Amino acid sequence: MGNLILETRDLSKQYKSQWALNHVNLSLQQGKIYGLIGKNGAGKTTLMRMIAGLGFPTQGSILLFGTENRSGLEAAGKRIGSLIEAPGLVAGMSAKENMRLQCLMKGIPNYEIEEKLLELVGLKDAGKKKVKNFSLGMRQRLGIATTLIGNPDLLMLDEPINGLDPAGVIEIRNLVKKLSEYENKTILVSSHNLPELYQVATDFIIIHEGEIRQVLSHEELDDRCRSYLSLEAVNANQLTAVLEEKLRTRNFQVMPDNSIRLFDFLDERERLAQVLHENDVILTKIAVCGTSLEDYFMNVIGGNKNA
Repeated sequence: MGNLILETRDLSKQYKSQWALNHVNLSLQQGKIYGLIGKNGAGKTTLMRMIAGLGFPTQGSILLFGTENRSGLEAAGKRIGSLIEAPGLVAGMSAKENMRLQCLMKGIPNYEIEEKLLELVGLKDAGKKKVKNFSLGMRQRLGIATTLIGNPDLLMLDEPINGLDPAGVIEIRNLVKKLSEYENKTILVSSHNLPELYQVATDFIIIHEGEIRQVLSHEELDDRCRSYLSLEAVNANQLTAVLEEKLRTRNFQVMPDNSIRLFDFLDERERLAQVLHENDVILTKIAVCGTSLEDYFMNVIGGNKNA
C-alpha cells in the first residue's frame, strides 16, 4: 500500500465541441479498489480508454508507475489489464481454449498460468462447455481472467456488473475483493450503481460531465452518509452536559445553530428521552436524520432523484 500506480495531470479529451474529460487529476495507490461512479456518459469509459492507451488525450498527461514518456508508457502499459465494454471472447470455444488463445496472442503461452487464472476466477471446472452457453456472470469472470494474463499491477473493469443477475453480481464482487486482498492488485472499477460499489470499493471517485467532482475514502463516505439523531433543546449546554455525564457519550457534534447531532442511541430513543426528561432537559426537536448513498451522489453532482 502507498506506492503510486497512476497519476493523471489535467487529462482532457475533446470530441468535436464536447469535452468528454475536462482537466482530470487523479492519483491511484497500490492495493486499493477505486470505485469510479457516474451517470451514463459521465466520462468513465473515456477515462479508462485513455489510461489503457486505447485513445490519445487532447491535452494533459498520464504517468503510469512513475513513467510519462511515450516509450516508457508503452512498457508500463503491459502492466495494465483492462476489461472495457464487452470481453473479447470466442463463443464457440471453451474457457480453457479462450485462455489458450489469449495467452498466445499476448506472447505468454503458459499452461500453468491458464489453469491458475481459471481457478482464481472459479472456472477451473468449466470443462468443454462453450462460452456461448455460459451465463453472463461466467463470461464476465472469464473476461477478467484474460485481463490477468501477464500478471498486471493495475486492473480496470468498466461496468463489470452491468446486466448481471444477483448471483452474477455477487460472483464479480467476491472476485474483485479477492484480487485486491490476495493479489495486491490496484483495481479501478466503474459503475453507476453506488450501493454495489459501496460493498467492494476502498475509495470512490465521483465523475460528472467529464469532471472529477469528488474523491473520498470509504470511511469519509460513511461519515457523510451517517445516520444520526438531530436534537434541539431549550438549553443546549444542559443537553450536552447530560449526554456526557449521565449517558456517558461524547459521540455527538454541536452544530453552528446549537442543534446536536447524536450518533449513539439511534435504537434507544425511548431511553434517551427518558434520561433527558429526568434531568430536566426540554427537547424541542428529536428526529432521525442522514443521507442515503444515492442522495449523497446526487447532491455532489448537483442534481436530485427526480431530475
